[in-house]
Order: sequence, then structure tokens, then C-alpha cells
Amino acid sequence: MELAEFAPVLLQIGIAVTIAVGIIAVSHIFGQRARGSAIKDSAYECGVPTGGAVQTRFSVKFYLTAMLFILFDIEVVFLLPWTVIFREFLSIGVPVLLPGLFFIGLLVVGLVYELRKGALDWEK
Repeated sequence: MELAEFAPVLLQIGIAVTIAVGIIAVSHIFGQRARGSAIKDSAYECGVPTGGAVQTRFSVKFYLTAMLFILFDIEVVFLLPWTVIFREFLSIGVPVLLPGLFFIGLLVVGLVYELRKGALDWEK
């Protein structure tokens, strides 16, 4: 492979880096320098004074639900390209459809298992 084949990619990387550095430099040169104070630098939330812990603790069920969402959302990442690739093989029929149905079946078994274990019950 020659360097000429990579020229468009290198040009795009160079332009992106130049724009990023340029924006930061222009912001630093022409940006306003404010003299802050403790009151001006504090957070303001619609007239409600801030108070309490900065980092609140969340229940484990929120993390569990997020992990389950990611787990079952990944199926789209695998099924969408699969359907696009095998669209032209629709005339073949069942042999192409079986792996996809097997994958969806595994996901359904996993979802039933999650429901039986009570992973999606918010009332615990």
C-alpha cells in the first residue's frame, strides 16, 4: 500500500485536528475572563438553594435495569446487519432463518429467566 492511498484519511485527520486546536485557541484568545466569586460560581437551580450530598446514592435496581437494557439492546446490533445481509437470500427460506430464530429464542429464554428471578420488579 502506498502513502497516496492514505492521503484522504490523513487529510481528514489533519483538518479535524486543525479545527479542534483552532477553536480552542480562538476561545482562549478572545474569550471573556470573568472575575468570579463564591456566589457567582455556585450552581443555580431555578431559585432552589443547593444542598445535600453532591453524589447521591442510587439503588442497585437502577444499575440492574440499565445492564438488562444494554444486554437486550445489543440484540439489535446483531440482528440488524444480519437481516440486511440475508435479505437477498429470502428465496432460500428456512435454512437462513433458523440461526436468527435460535438467537431470538435464546434472548426470550433469558428474558423469561430474568422475569422469574424478579430482576424487573421495582417493588422489592
